[in-house]
Amino acid sequence: MVRVSNLDRSIAFYRDALGMHELRCETFTEDRFTLVFVGYGDEASNAVIELTYNWDEDSYEHGTGYGHVALEVADMYAACKRLEGMGVKIVREPGLMTYAVDETGHREVIAFIEDPNGYKIELIQAQE
Repeated sequence: MVRVSNLDRSIAFYRDALGMHELRCETFTEDRFTLVFVGYGDEASNAVIELTYNWDEDSYEHGTGYGHVALEVADMYAACKRLEGMGVKIVREPGLMTYAVDETGHREVIAFIEDPNGYKIELIQAQE
């Protein structure tokens, strides 16, 4: 779950930039908040992200416990080029992760982007 300050902008980012689908929306009028669940497939067999919009809050401080969400992409460089063209902030350009080498000597290609609320999202190149 991530708390968002602008629900429409956040839904658009996860839908348009990352290709997720809005799976469901729950509005709690009396408690003044809305939950929107986004993901790549149905909740029964896929992980989802809960976007929490508290109607009376317009900003949040990021806690030290949150790291990032990680997503695998088929073509790292094409994905970053597309995202950059959409105005998505790339905080670490795509490149080799120097500290991760598997038993075959393979090094991962990663990049980091930010969602509209400043949450980090790691992109990891799919292995062939």
